[in-house]
Amino acid sequence: MKRDVRSRGELLRVRGRSVAWVPPLLLLIGITVIDFNTAGEFRMISWVVLVPGIAAAICGVWGTAVFAALALLNYFLADTSYPNRYQSGLPDFILVGVGGVLAVLACVVRVRGERLMLHMRDIADTTRRTVLRPIPADWGGLEHAAVYLASDVEARVGGDFYDIQPGPYGTRVLVGDVQGKGLAAVEAAAALLGTFREAGYHEADLTTVADRLEVRMVRHRRHIKALAAAVEPPPAPRRPARTPPEGVPPAAWALRRLAIARTGRRGARPPGGRRGFDGSGPRGDGDGNRFATAVLLGFPDDDTGAVDAVVFGHEPPLIVGPDGVRHLPPAEALPLGLGELAGGGPPPVLRVPLAPGETLLLTTDGVTEARDPGGLFYPLAAEVGDAVAADPRIAEPHRLVAFVRDGTLRHCGGRLVDDTTVFAVRRPVGTPSGKGRSQS
Repeated sequence: MKRDVRSRGELLRVRGRSVAWVPPLLLLIGITVIDFNTAGEFRMISWVVLVPGIAAAICGVWGTAVFAALALLNYFLADTSYPNRYQSGLPDFILVGVGGVLAVLACVVRVRGERLMLHMRDIADTTRRTVLRPIPADWGGLEHAAVYLASDVEARVGGDFYDIQPGPYGTRVLVGDVQGKGLAAVEAAAALLGTFREAGYHEADLTTVADRLEVRMVRHRRHIKALAAAVEPPPAPRRPARTPPEGVPPAAWALRRLAIARTGRRGARPPGGRRGFDGSGPRGDGDGNRFATAVLLGFPDDDTGAVDAVVFGHEPPLIVGPDGVRHLPPAEALPLGLGELAGGGPPPVLRVPLAPGETLLLTTDGVTEARDPGGLFYPLAAEVGDAVAADPRIAEPHRLVAFVRDGTLRHCGGRLVDDTTVFAVRRPVGTPSGKGRSQS
């Protein structure tokens, strides 16, 4: 096994050095001392079989093997030092030897499991950095802060997504939530972010960026549908009944039996058929109908006192400033992937004025749908409003994100039922309002 994997798997460390060998060594010494200080009728030297077992749980493979050998040697020396009538003899010697071998084998299994776990964790971390790439401070000339909490702690990434993309036409921000959970939701989020990072940079009009996101979601669904259809096996042939049902002519029944025998089919697949390709439910209820709610923001360089917004069925952002909290107007566009239900056409872009120091707070439903033990939702706007009234500095992105995160976890008792994203962004305080190029 690799040394770094072994050291990471060891449980006891002091100042960076492993002390996992201390407990089994103390146990070995303790058993030996007690055995030598008790009467010959009470022999406990065979208890050293516990030593390699303890080592297997907290030490590496070689450490466990060393303790297995020490236990066997210690037993032999201690047992032979007694008169013959007090010696345990060969049976306990075999017991200690077999116990040591089993302990080494158990340690090998444990270390391999830790190695696999660390590998899967590295994969999850790489996936998270790919989907939710780290954003530098003041990226795109904006102050920002974000907190992402996955409902599945082991997965470490889910269907929530966010990013900031600076470009020649201003800085764009995207925050959203893919419907559903699991790897299929992560795949859809990655597809949308890839499109946003390209369109957000190259497209001059925010409406075009929004349209590109809609098209990408539709294309992603079509790809998943086609993939599911390609791997879906044909239905198993069924043996037809030997006698025709009542009212069916025997000749027609015979022709139907012949057709079934040749094709192995009884007709079209009934609605709902087998489970979808992503395992999320009957076909048509999984990735084939997946959508995403999102908020697309544009911070134009020609008007530093405003922000452009397209809300795709998402909870409208809150505008938090030293003077209080106000809501962005509600969504007028359907979620991404469902735009065709609105009859087509570009989604509306809303320009909203921003005062200096005002912060846009965007959250996913992990915040808005967090419930307390009594079933009440987290009162986000009221909580933030009271906090800003008590301390206007709460409107700063980092303070605001930390406040909402702590409030959400406190409200739901730390039991998140969905992925939770808290994202806050604003222009730096001191950026002049009105027309003209931003100072960033």
